[in-house]
Amino acid sequence: MALLATSSVIFFHAIHQTPKGAVVVRLLGEVRADLPLPLALLRTPVSLFVPALDLPVWAGITQLFLAFAIAELSLGRARTLVVAYATTLAGTLSVRVMIAIGPGWWGLGLPPEIGQVLDTGPSAAVVGLFTYIAVIRRAPVLFAFTGGSMLLESVVKPNLAAREHLIAIGAAIVLGLLHGRFPARRPRPEDVLPATLNPGYGSPPVGATNRRKRDHERPLGGVIDERRLNVPLPRRAGSGPPPAAALGAGSAPIQRACRCESGEPGAGCCGAD
Repeated sequence: MALLATSSVIFFHAIHQTPKGAVVVRLLGEVRADLPLPLALLRTPVSLFVPALDLPVWAGITQLFLAFAIAELSLGRARTLVVAYATTLAGTLSVRVMIAIGPGWWGLGLPPEIGQVLDTGPSAAVVGLFTYIAVIRRAPVLFAFTGGSMLLESVVKPNLAAREHLIAIGAAIVLGLLHGRFPARRPRPEDVLPATLNPGYGSPPVGATNRRKRDHERPLGGVIDERRLNVPLPRRAGSGPPPAAALGAGSAPIQRACRCESGEPGAGCCGAD
């Protein structure tokens, strides 16, 4: 995802250098405070990858790659995108609030002319991701470096981007403090009941009992065990009488003829049946 974000910034920066490409970038990703709110919200995801004209693009690409790479490894793709978009959107909407307040209010308000200033670039997302990671991972050095550099920027160069960076830091702090406050899912009753009260605890899977029973009844080596059958099987000569278990309940004894070498039945041969 870091490579995709970096490639997107390079792509928009390259096509913005041509007249037709500049028109495409303006229609897809340029966001200003004087635009209608639905149109600004529609363009905000694309504006995240449109580099600002007054900032060095290659330095921003390096910061973007590091921020998205570290965030993807630490947070996952979904949460990285949510934090990046939320902090960018917080900065974009805060400009509208400052313009609505108007000049004054101890320097919080902005004049209406600021509404025509281009508001694009991934800087707010980068600052928000670093701050969010610093809050949830308890990294004071990263937090001090990110917040301190943005605070110094707002003092040295108090422009619209500096204000949005501070708003992005505040939004990331709030998201970081809310991290882990809400469980991912509600535990099921069988997960919290003790083993004596849980009827399904320790029971084998469905079909496992019958499968074990079939495996137990299956003869080893493919030899049929006639003791488990209800009917007698043909026996080879000289193997002796059939076992009693092979005879079914209430069945008559099997009469078989046995002849000796002389051809007549006798006690010295098979015995009387």
